[in-house]
Amino acid sequence: MTGYLKLRKKVLELLREELSPDLCYHGLSHTLDVLKVTNDYIRRLKITKEDALLLRTGALCHDLGFTVTYERHEDHGIALTLNYMREFGFSPEQRKVVVGLIRATEVPQNPKNLLERILCDADLDYLGRDDYDKISQKLLKELRHFGVELSEEAWRDKQISFLEKHRYHTPFAIKHREPVKQMHLERIRNRT
Repeated sequence: MTGYLKLRKKVLELLREELSPDLCYHGLSHTLDVLKVTNDYIRRLKITKEDALLLRTGALCHDLGFTVTYERHEDHGIALTLNYMREFGFSPEQRKVVVGLIRATEVPQNPKNLLERILCDADLDYLGRDDYDKISQKLLKELRHFGVELSEEAWRDKQISFLEKHRYHTPFAIKHREPVKQMHLERIRNRT
């Protein structure tokens, strides 16, 4: 666990120091939220110690690439993550699993195993929570800052399209997040 704790310290320092303040969605608070939700899954599903280590590492590092670039951040995040994992003694097998976890969070999500399904659902957990509107407004602000011009109508259409295409992957999220997500979708569709 010592390697994970060192990696965690390094990653959190990097996120605090290097993330642009204009990343109001993909900021440190998002990473901490994904880590918290991941920990909830670990407890709920009684995930093994080894898999828990890998899940926590994936949650911490899944958006690390935003410290380098906004576009295709996953590639940069994977490179940084692999360097840290090597530095802190993670095995090649562990590194391979974490790369798969980070790749799985790319939209559209395509998880191939339980750990990837968990991280994907943790990453987009807010879609089915009561704080959806607050968080989606942060995303809109971030997109606009990084040059994506969206009218209110275009943003509404983008949200509808994303929520319609998105699928949760774990039984917990399907039961507890999907119904709330559907309520958000219906509410947004009914906006004029």
